[in-house]
Amino acid sequence: MKKIAVPTDGDNVAQHFGRCPQYTIVEADGDEIKSKELIENPGHKPGFLPKYLNERNVDVVLAGGMGRRAKDLFDQNGIESETGVTGVVDEAIEEYLAGNLDAEGDICDHDEHDCDH
Repeated sequence: MKKIAVPTDGDNVAQHFGRCPQYTIVEADGDEIKSKELIENPGHKPGFLPKYLNERNVDVVLAGGMGRRAKDLFDQNGIESETGVTGVVDEAIEEYLAGNLDAEGDICDHDEHDCDH
């Protein structure tokens, strides 16, 4: 089983991981989705979300963009992060599970608080 978190804005992948309204969290076995949950963003505090998602046993994050520090913190928490993801959340998850995700990478090189994806 693999647990995937996607920052969500409506039906779409939010373009900044920490400042999205919600997260879609799915559990998948191979390429089959076993469960899907939509949770509210618990808040954008430096260093909080990687630990929070680690405690929820998330393995992978698919995001439009995130700061370098956030990416490093996900790595430290053993969570794979794919950035540059766009489009509809369900389609991005399906593409990831099929091994066909076209993520271009979008890491901010400036202070996260000024990041405006």
